Amino acid sequence: MNGFRPPSPDAEPGAGGLAPAAVGDAGVLDIDGADRIGTGLVRLVRLIERAYALHQIEHPDGVERATYVLLVHLVKDGPYRSRALADAVHSDPSTVSRQVAHLVRLGLVERVTDPDDGRAVLLVATDEGRRVFAENRRLRNEGIARMLADWPAADRDRFADLLTRFADEMEKTRAADGPPGAAGRR
Repeated sequence: MNGFRPPSPDAEPGAGGLAPAAVGDAGVLDIDGADRIGTGLVRLVRLIERAYALHQIEHPDGVERATYVLLVHLVKDGPYRSRALADAVHSDPSTVSRQVAHLVRLGLVERVTDPDDGRAVLLVATDEGRRVFAENRRLRNEGIARMLADWPAADRDRFADLLTRFADEMEKTRAADGPPGAAGRR
């Protein structure tokens, strides 16, 4: 089942059914399906935040999640200039600068001279930064694998494909329009 339910002939637009629109395969927005997904995402974010808060209590000297994202980009994608890193994580350069300073103090990132432009500085993950990333990734992957162990392989593969597709669409939408639900906040 694809989650699409056509509106009943007597349903009024937006009254618990689907509101007509000129988008999607069927020419309508699936508002009910979007609500189910949105509700699930809110629940998932809360669960992740709760788990992260508990982790921070148990490991008070750890790296904050927003700061850790910078390390992930540096490990996976190589050296960045600070401004380019801010763009990659969709963040403000001054915020990224403070977060990078924290990673440098922890010995997870270092600043090196850009070989192509001696005036510029590149941010590079250190060996310790790569080790921390690898350990965190291993723990995350083991946790997810345990959680999905009872799912059929086809379901796990389909979920991974759909989640990746959803994240890709969210990035495209954010780049074009800002975050979903941002109407009235601009």
